[in-house]
Amino acid sequence: MKFEIQHTDRFTQARAGRLTTEHGAIDTPVFMPVGTQGAVKAVHRAELRDDIRASVVLGNTYHLYLRPGLEVLERAGGLHRFAGWERAMLTDSGGYQVFSLAANRRLSDAGAEFRSHIDGSRHFFSPESVTDIQRAIGADIVMAFDECCPGDADYAYARRSLDLTERWLDRCLRRFDETPPRYGYAQSLFPIVQGCVYPDLRRRAAEYVAAKGADGNAIGGLAVGEPVETMYEMIELVNGILPADRPRYLMGVGTPVNMLEAIARGVDMFDCIMPTRNGRNGQLFTRLGTVNMRNSKWALDFSPVDADGCSPVDTAYSRAYLHHLFRAGEILALQIASVHNLAFYIRLLAEARAHIAAGDFAAWKQKMTGPLSSRL
Repeated sequence: MKFEIQHTDRFTQARAGRLTTEHGAIDTPVFMPVGTQGAVKAVHRAELRDDIRASVVLGNTYHLYLRPGLEVLERAGGLHRFAGWERAMLTDSGGYQVFSLAANRRLSDAGAEFRSHIDGSRHFFSPESVTDIQRAIGADIVMAFDECCPGDADYAYARRSLDLTERWLDRCLRRFDETPPRYGYAQSLFPIVQGCVYPDLRRRAAEYVAAKGADGNAIGGLAVGEPVETMYEMIELVNGILPADRPRYLMGVGTPVNMLEAIARGVDMFDCIMPTRNGRNGQLFTRLGTVNMRNSKWALDFSPVDADGCSPVDTAYSRAYLHHLFRAGEILALQIASVHNLAFYIRLLAEARAHIAAGDFAAWKQKMTGPLSSRL
């Protein structure tokens, strides 16, 4: 994997780059649609490729391990072939799912024991097994196994959690170095910076990760309940330490404004379930603000879904028609909204990239923040 910084902003830490994998190039800043179980919800592969124009998607280790299972994925030749996705792919390690299963899991230095949310069966993830699972899934970028510390954790818990995450990281890296790629193309492992909201722990974690010399690095454990300004402070602190010549991935964030603020602080890669989850609930993201298509105010609005035309669905359907589909419970509503939101996110970051290259990113971001924060 190769990463090249092509442009930097004069007034912020924003940068535009290109991440090259054996499944294609990824222009950054980039938003990565979440395909937790090997599919982006309510979106066809052709739409993802041609209309949304995604260059990289996510899969999730926890979910894919449970279903369809490693035997299916290995016989298929990996998730790329199983899903028919020819572009780049990243897999989350399952650490966040372990975090979200707090009532049904037990952590130890050895790993995490948990119960399946599907049938209650018991399973165990270790740093080694999670690395092996991701090798078998076949993602271009795999993540180190970590504990995602709750945003409201006290200092003692956060420190113990970071100790565990760092020990697990060393084991992940050893296992990754000991094992070859499974399907004839290179894979890269990204460590994850944790440390909750405590500056000294975040600084320690970033220094520990930076010293590993990985192909890229991630920032985890944010947008999990902490104030948004604290999140920005942690991003700025961490990115001041992580190597500038490697991609920086902010995990699970977030709103359009969150992403622009993080780009200004040096982040290159994002993922979030918000575009598809909110879309399925009737919320559309637009340049003028968010729109709740279930509201009756749109019942007689025959203007396009979004005049900006981020994707073909924006001009093919009216707001009145989409409002009708949501009220009628038609599945097509979920598809239209999901395609629109993902296309909007990806286009917004492509636009940010263009303004970084043009040298006016800071002014553009300031102009965009107000409208993007509003509700129509």
